[in-house]
Amino acid sequence: MTGILIRLFVKDSENVKDTKVRGAYGTLAGIVGIICNIILCAGKMFVGIISGSVSITADALNNLTDATSSIVTLIGFQLAKKPADEDHPFGHARFEYLSGLAVAAMILIIGFQLAKSSIEKIINPTDVNFTKALGIVMIISILGKFWLYLFNRKIAKKISSTSISATADDARNDVITTTAVLQGIVIAQVIGINLDGYIGVVVSLFIFISGINTAKETISPLLGAPADEELVKMISDNMLEYDSRILGIHDLMVHDYGPGQRFASVHAEIDRNEDVMSAHELLDNIERMFLEEHRIQMVIHYDPIVTDDQELNKMKAVILEEIAEIDEKFKIHDFRMVKGNEHTNLIFDMVIPRSYEGKQLEIKAMLDKKLSEYEHKYYTVITFDFESFNMM
Repeated sequence: MTGILIRLFVKDSENVKDTKVRGAYGTLAGIVGIICNIILCAGKMFVGIISGSVSITADALNNLTDATSSIVTLIGFQLAKKPADEDHPFGHARFEYLSGLAVAAMILIIGFQLAKSSIEKIINPTDVNFTKALGIVMIISILGKFWLYLFNRKIAKKISSTSISATADDARNDVITTTAVLQGIVIAQVIGINLDGYIGVVVSLFIFISGINTAKETISPLLGAPADEELVKMISDNMLEYDSRILGIHDLMVHDYGPGQRFASVHAEIDRNEDVMSAHELLDNIERMFLEEHRIQMVIHYDPIVTDDQELNKMKAVILEEIAEIDEKFKIHDFRMVKGNEHTNLIFDMVIPRSYEGKQLEIKAMLDKKLSEYEHKYYTVITFDFESFNMM
């Protein structure tokens, strides 16, 4: 069914990097969510009122809120498609994140309201009238929500959307909620113990935790989370495989202004003996490749390095060996030497994990101790960077 809907309503569905295609997916997800949730809300509200079950009625209101969430997702995708303007030169793609945050807020509100009504039900319990119609509606709801979960999850993975992923999680929560409600009603009918309110409290806690996790996932890119490892690897592999003249890269930084609106900067190491104009043309070609193939606005800094100085290569190897003994995650770049009459400065940048914050002087002292074993005096001049700001 999902594949059929995609083929019918999303043109060029495989070109997920195109903002129009992303918008079509978002529109499809929103409309399907609105229709399904309104139908389920009407069915549950009917049997909830007839049976007198607070958990079923709350579940019906949950579906109504889900329909509202789908509307928010739909609006978010429509706004995200707006092109850049003078006030927003990087586009409006972050509206997609904002819609995901709105969905997370609604999930939290649902959890709170369900907890409140469930506690009231525990204090003032009332019998639930189980009917055949109630059972049929609840089973249809479980199956429908499970399909909606799979539907949204597939689209979310297809276009890497946090807002649709939040919607998928919400549908999964509904499957668990409705299943728990139905089990509680059946138990009450079989053994005569009314668990309606208690099940409502447990379900509300689950929904609340899910809402907090969803909020974290949508807030993170808005606050400036680091690029995911797959994206970093893709950029690194593409650059190093593009041309053998690229000897290494470092200082990779990615700025996310929403899906399809990524900007990145990186330093590319090239032998200093290469022709400057040729190297500049090479980097221009790589920037163009990233824009055309990956929709990443890339800015590459030309970083000439020395490769034919034996002493420099030797001391660089010494430093690399020493830092590997401290931690294999340590990296260095921009390694150069400044020779004086009595000593030589080894100047470089060192990338360290955030866990080593405050230990920079200790690391430098360990390297200086190693260098003191040499007859010639070597001193280190180190600029420390953290991995979160220097992903390569």
